[in-house]
Amino acid sequence: MVETTNKGERTFPRLLLQHAQQRPGKPAFREKDLGIWQTWNWKDVAEEVRALACGLAAMGFKRGMNLAIIGDNRPRLYWSMAAAQCLGGVAVPLYQDAPAADMAYVLDDAEIDFAIVEDQEQVDKLFEIKQGLNRISHIIYDDPRGMRHYKQKELASFEKVQELGRAFDQSNPDFFMKEVNAGKTNDTAVMLYTSGTTGKPKGVCQTHGSFMAAAEGGVGFDKLHADDDILSYLPMAWVGDHLFSFAQQMVAGFTVNCPESGDTVMTDMREIGPSYYFAPPRVFENMLTTVMIRMEDASALKRKMFHHYMDVARRVGSDILDGKPVGFMDRLSYALGNILVYGPLKNVLGLTRVRVAYTAGAAIGPDLFRFYRSIGVNLKQLYGSTETCAYVCLQPDGNIKFDSVGLPAPGVEVKLADNGEVLVKSEAMLKEYYKRPDATAEVIDSNGYFHTGDAGIFDEEGHLKIIDRAADVGKMTSGEMFAPNYIENKLKFFPFIKEAVAFGHERDMVCAFINIDMEAVGNWAERRGIAYAGYTDLAAKRETYELIAECVEKVNADLATEAMMSGTQIHRFLVLHKELDPDDDELTRTRKVRRRFVADKYKVLIDALYTGKMSQYIETQVKFEDGRKGLVSADLRIVDVKTYDALKKAA
Repeated sequence: MVETTNKGERTFPRLLLQHAQQRPGKPAFREKDLGIWQTWNWKDVAEEVRALACGLAAMGFKRGMNLAIIGDNRPRLYWSMAAAQCLGGVAVPLYQDAPAADMAYVLDDAEIDFAIVEDQEQVDKLFEIKQGLNRISHIIYDDPRGMRHYKQKELASFEKVQELGRAFDQSNPDFFMKEVNAGKTNDTAVMLYTSGTTGKPKGVCQTHGSFMAAAEGGVGFDKLHADDDILSYLPMAWVGDHLFSFAQQMVAGFTVNCPESGDTVMTDMREIGPSYYFAPPRVFENMLTTVMIRMEDASALKRKMFHHYMDVARRVGSDILDGKPVGFMDRLSYALGNILVYGPLKNVLGLTRVRVAYTAGAAIGPDLFRFYRSIGVNLKQLYGSTETCAYVCLQPDGNIKFDSVGLPAPGVEVKLADNGEVLVKSEAMLKEYYKRPDATAEVIDSNGYFHTGDAGIFDEEGHLKIIDRAADVGKMTSGEMFAPNYIENKLKFFPFIKEAVAFGHERDMVCAFINIDMEAVGNWAERRGIAYAGYTDLAAKRETYELIAECVEKVNADLATEAMMSGTQIHRFLVLHKELDPDDDELTRTRKVRRRFVADKYKVLIDALYTGKMSQYIETQVKFEDGRKGLVSADLRIVDVKTYDALKKAA
């Protein structure tokens, strides 16, 4: 048994070593490589992390330094986080799909000397960055494919660093545990950069203690345990992945499974059958879209059976899941539907073993939410941010509301400011913004509350409802409150709409840009014999506009039933000729709209919407994946849609 000092201090390296002692043979990580699942138990992981940490130390990595980590979800990259923390360093994961220019800002701001990356693609990006940023002195790569002829002095393979570490460990046998034992609960463990919707991204410094508080709260709340399995496929730089795939794993001791690639996630998910699953709303929307597309192509008998049992599920499925009383005949019908429809459907989606599923990051439509819960998937919402370790509100089993983000999580105090802004106080809060005391002082007030920037309301049972970003909530010339994100999310509930941007602040009506979902609308068009040459062509089709107009009018009918929102129905819209793209700076890496940037870039289109034009020509510069730039042009149609008188919502 390993003797430790400072037993009052709690850190992730200590948790790792505890798991290695308590459950050495239990699987900690799996990774699919070349179609075969590889497994590492907790004892293996502790040894791998120790070798890497000692190797980094031998290369000059010291306490207080920051380690950049870039790549898809890979066991070795998670181990790199732990290795940095063992030495008193800070893990700084970056979005793996970010272009080199975006990475350069974070690498410079975080003062990075050491980087551990997945493969040749990320190595190439770093050497491109090094031309203007000489600071990076060590680049360690995991995947050796394509690296044979790279001879730069900064480069080292993961295996070489571990070999160096094992030799260093042998020569300095007390070094590793001395470094681990020097760690303190309040040391910064990870630095996660904000998405930068309103300015340059900021480094959010989170301590061991803050993420442990969030992880322990969530583990206890949902009764997670060491036998659970999770599929880790969301960006490692995102706070949700760090909470679920690193912090909660270290607390509960469950198994993290890494898919072979982004393209094989659904296949790998069916093979693993996770018991604990997280996905943003868009993933759940895509799953449902795939199901509905397949049902359109099924036989008439299968379609009839599917729709019959889905009607049963919609009527009683959520009540059965929540343990509420349901009549015998309905239970019998639902049990039969589970054999014929719900069970096979969950199997196809890889959700058969899921006990707890979460979504967050954006609002999820009530219909989508109800669909998954009706077929027996315990889907819930959570609310949080990078600065709160993604831990503010959770939905308790048996008390789910489709239009709320739940109740304050254990150990979290939530209240509303006079202007409706959500204020939070808990142990799971940022220590500071890196090198930005001014920004830290702006968001944490004198009473210790973090100002989230979100506008919300509490219902009569204490459930929190998020309306929009407080800064985005405006007023129309009529005096009506204008909450663009609220309207946009209603539009995105339709599988045919991938993205939407609503305008209305200080205007007399609401108008919108729409991005169609290429897969859903493309499939819809093909089944109707509508030929198209690509996204721009399909987006301009008269039939596409008619399809989207139906969706917009349904949103208007829904808004008409909401007292606070009935005056913000959409009057006019256009379908953009290109998809909004992070590479074109229109979205953040977490796919949040950069509203001001979009408004400036497409000012000519906004002017056309509000001056009564029926079309507008535009040319837009785009960036291709290989770095080239080009122009996309189109003459965009503008369509007026039906609006409704304010109505009372049906009980």
